[in-house]
Amino acid sequence: MIRLPSTTWRMLSQDPSAAKIPQGLDEAWHRAARISGSLVRRQRRFLRRAEQIVSMEKQFSHLSDRRLKDAISRLAERFRLGRDAPEDADRSFALVREAADRTIGLRPYPVQVAGALAIAEGCVAEMATGEGKTLAATLPAVLAGWRGRGCHLVTANEYLAKRDAGWMEPVYRFCKLTVGHIENGMTPAERKRAYDAQITYGTSQEMAADFLRDRLSLGRFQGLSSALLAKMAGLAGAPIDRLVQRGLECAIVDEADSVLIDEAVTPLIIAGDGPNPEQVEAYRQAAALAGSLSPKTDFQVDRRRREIHLTGSGTQRLIDLADPIGGLWASFRRREELVVQALTAREFFLRDKHYVVDHSGIVIIDEFTGRPMPDRTWRHGLHQAIEAKEEVPIHLPKETYARISFQRFFRLYRKISGMTGTAAETRHELWQIYQLPVAAIPPRRPCRRNVLPDQIFAGTAEKWEAIVEEIRSVHRTGRPILIGTRSVGASEHLSGLLTAEHLAHEVLNATRLAHEAKIIAGAGQKGRITVATNMAGRGTDIRLGRGIAKLGGLHVVATERHEARRIDRQLFGRCARQGDPGSARAFVSLEDELLQRQGSTALKSLVRRVQSRTVFSALSGNLIRRAQRRAERAAFRQRKEVLRTDHWLDEHLGFAGKGP
Repeated sequence: MIRLPSTTWRMLSQDPSAAKIPQGLDEAWHRAARISGSLVRRQRRFLRRAEQIVSMEKQFSHLSDRRLKDAISRLAERFRLGRDAPEDADRSFALVREAADRTIGLRPYPVQVAGALAIAEGCVAEMATGEGKTLAATLPAVLAGWRGRGCHLVTANEYLAKRDAGWMEPVYRFCKLTVGHIENGMTPAERKRAYDAQITYGTSQEMAADFLRDRLSLGRFQGLSSALLAKMAGLAGAPIDRLVQRGLECAIVDEADSVLIDEAVTPLIIAGDGPNPEQVEAYRQAAALAGSLSPKTDFQVDRRRREIHLTGSGTQRLIDLADPIGGLWASFRRREELVVQALTAREFFLRDKHYVVDHSGIVIIDEFTGRPMPDRTWRHGLHQAIEAKEEVPIHLPKETYARISFQRFFRLYRKISGMTGTAAETRHELWQIYQLPVAAIPPRRPCRRNVLPDQIFAGTAEKWEAIVEEIRSVHRTGRPILIGTRSVGASEHLSGLLTAEHLAHEVLNATRLAHEAKIIAGAGQKGRITVATNMAGRGTDIRLGRGIAKLGGLHVVATERHEARRIDRQLFGRCARQGDPGSARAFVSLEDELLQRQGSTALKSLVRRVQSRTVFSALSGNLIRRAQRRAERAAFRQRKEVLRTDHWLDEHLGFAGKGP
């Protein structure tokens, strides 16, 4: 008889469309459940339990390694057999604390234990930057690993997956567990070995892609039952042996807001080359035609909704320009779609902000991390429209074989939890989409961050001038400075300004990522100036050099406000870690993209009236906060729409697969 782990059965037999977003009264009920759950005062409960666990230290510190391993083996067996009692979790955490101290020289502090308890109970633990989330995650991961069904540690990027797996492997080995990690370029056999380990580190992109590939591997078999029958009958082509994952049992998501919220805007798609090479020339023609149309006269740009609308004049001009070409341009609907897509590429997608151009062509830049994503493309011909705009080789449009949103993928796990430095702003969405409550864990030492008032300017030029002056002033004191920008173009522009002022600095953006961790790790040294996209180096601590704390610590500068308030908080959180001193300030222009896209009529009126160099009115600060809230609501609606689209495709089209 062929046996598969129960989680493999779950992965292949569960209908992914079953988990839907609560609507109407269900949504109201879920919201009430979250509010009532917060009244339990999770934070105090976790901190009390953490103190009890720390008090067990004397029971194990005197044991030899052999006796400690024997105690771990006995407890691990109880979890494997499902005979563990509630008090066994606390005892396990105490044992893992001792194991961590003996193997890597780190003993989790009480607040780290409290964060681990929150994760183990299915919460997102909000822990400040530098509080040791990587180590805290090992405690609940060990418990999940002992249960024998696998535990996925989901990281923000492949560097962190490889780093954390190697860093924490001695702890897991001491606890009788194996560790693997997933990275791009691995063969199916290597991936299967990594997933067969009790603890597997990897990114959401790689794990979701492997899930889709496994489903595609079923090919002509409509489900696990028919595939098992084929295997037992010895039929050729049975796909069971080609599956790499053993199931979706438990996931602990690092930087949970980035993975579960920010990356949820775009679904993951498995695709291959499409059958329409004649479309390549159409994209070039569309780019040329779009260049012949005039803004306002032929088309209107709605920057808030990111939409292009042809005017009556533009529609007629397009007819006059396209009719002589013939072919697919004879179709009114098709030619309008192509030209609007070309205008969208020209108006809304900017080089060195949304993408860069290298030897391989167009490479998308992650808006939230500033990292390049060479394995991703925009859908519905947008990528080809941008390639035509930049006059680089146009790749054939892809034919979709399978797709899944990250919201739906993570909702397939039997148990999910996570950790991040900024979860409070997204607590409603985390609960509504994933049923994940947020537990705020206080820092080990009081925060000494001094957040200075925003400097708000009428124009962009004045803002950059003030930023350079701020950098020059702080640099004279010897304090290190980290400047966060929202785009590659902005970081390169600031780099040019600093070079002109003879201020030595490092630049870290999507075109300069070779030594990311090294640059960020050294950003706390005396006199160091580091210009980086806002989220570059996330997951890497900035440690202060000798004597820097006495000077005031790291100073962080935000060159504009982000659509999401928590992204600003993440950037500011790079300073004043673990009780160190530090300061932060944001510089804002009324011409910034956030305010231009999400600003109200009152803001536009203010921009017209302001003549002075600096705006100090309370009204302007309030308008910025309102613009951020408006942008956050729009982004939430967009993410919900992605999930609804997945459910609609499941219900009406089924799962797209290719036979072997």
